[in-house]
Amino acid sequence: MTAPGTLFIISAPSGAGKTSLVRALLERMDGIGVSVSHTTRAPRPGERDGVDYHFTAVAEFEKMVAAGVFLEHAQVFDNYYGTSREAIETRLAAGEDVILEIDWQGAAQVRRLMADTVSIFILPPSREALEERLRGRGQDDEGIIARRMRDAVAEMSHYAEFDYLIINDDFDTALGELCCVVQARRQRLDRQRRQLPPSLAELLE
Repeated sequence: MTAPGTLFIISAPSGAGKTSLVRALLERMDGIGVSVSHTTRAPRPGERDGVDYHFTAVAEFEKMVAAGVFLEHAQVFDNYYGTSREAIETRLAAGEDVILEIDWQGAAQVRRLMADTVSIFILPPSREALEERLRGRGQDDEGIIARRMRDAVAEMSHYAEFDYLIINDDFDTALGELCCVVQARRQRLDRQRRQLPPSLAELLE
């Protein structure tokens, strides 16, 4: 019997390195994937619809909210983001672990609806390091950087609401810690019992 997968919520302020850590995790571990969210923002260069996001018009997004399609949805900066509940539940039922990259507001919504989740918060080692990373992107002017720093501080104030906390100071160390959280969850007794019943039965004969 295939055990259901686990939903991993990963949150972090912009610039903490969440996306890079998740990408590296997917390259290292099998049986885990990232949920593709819906968003009303315009695609960035190189982004593909249905792969990076489901790019959705505001009017269509609002209809989906009214229909109860989303497991969670929130406004981030000037755009809306949402996660399809059906898409998540289908993948979990098939035994796949799923990563949901959302902010603290969305994480709180998901935890209320799906209690059996694992939530992880990623922090930068310092405010100085975070600002340096934001500036290093070379994409934003001073006003946007200042706004992102204010929003980052507000986001980081919710770290204590999560199950695990990872400090992304050294990338390889942080990646190892993230992998350990996923692997530890996979070794839980309830999951192992459903994954390996013949082997466990043989041991007791």
